[in-house]
Amino acid sequence: MTTPAISFEFFPPKNLNQSFRLSETARALAPLGPDFVSVTYGAGGTTRQLTHEAVTALASHYGLNVAAHLTCVDATREETLQIVADYAAAGVHEIVALRGDAPQGQERFIAHPDGFASSVELIQAIAARGDMTIRCGAYPEPHPESPDTAADVAWLKRKSDAGATSAITQFFFDPDTFFRFRDQCERAGITARIIPGILPIQSWAGTRRFAERCGTSVPRWADEAFAAAGKDGEAQLALETCVKLCEDLVAGGVDALHFYTLNKPELVQKVCAELDIRGKDGLSQVA
Repeated sequence: MTTPAISFEFFPPKNLNQSFRLSETARALAPLGPDFVSVTYGAGGTTRQLTHEAVTALASHYGLNVAAHLTCVDATREETLQIVADYAAAGVHEIVALRGDAPQGQERFIAHPDGFASSVELIQAIAARGDMTIRCGAYPEPHPESPDTAADVAWLKRKSDAGATSAITQFFFDPDTFFRFRDQCERAGITARIIPGILPIQSWAGTRRFAERCGTSVPRWADEAFAAAGKDGEAQLALETCVKLCEDLVAGGVDALHFYTLNKPELVQKVCAELDIRGKDGLSQVA
């Protein structure tokens, strides 16, 4: 099996204990040599400063290539582009450009009067600088605000044309979901690299709730398998399920995998070991 490139997503810590957890996670996963790691942006821009601090710390302390999430929410164009300039000054030259979710208390996204109205506008403005690698989001199943996948593909084409060179997908359970989406993107002439987002199942109940919120369909076999496994068998089943998904994707021509770590490295380490993804020292990094 071809060894895929890997990348990881982290979220910024909101307290001291979470700071220690992020540091432990970065220390555990950095030796696997990821292409990049990304740091999320809280809903409504609520972790803007925390994200900046986490991005710069990961880049300086662990030598990681960090892609900072950036959204259009609750900020002017000038403020948003100043954040990009601050990242560039700190040596960070990758951005995951997103529209962002509505702030708490709002039912839908409403653009700031002086802000970017969409991810396409944000990508165009960042691309105009000429010094940033721009990544974006992609949805192999319809975005909660989208009528169908065809609309999502059309929107991704606009983001690609605006300057995004790669797209990270929402997580999914069935590899065929990704393959169908990839084929649609190819037919649409999308040149951005499509990287599947992988969510190792830390808790089936939690993963299921997350899937319902973001529009990811839950196959019957998964419900039945985790119900049968029970609490004692959930961890092993989660490992086997994630490894099988990754193996099927790689067998289908996927050359890069993006893991949503939830700042918990243990399961990600085990999955990478099963896939024979080894660190820079040639050794698997299982704790």
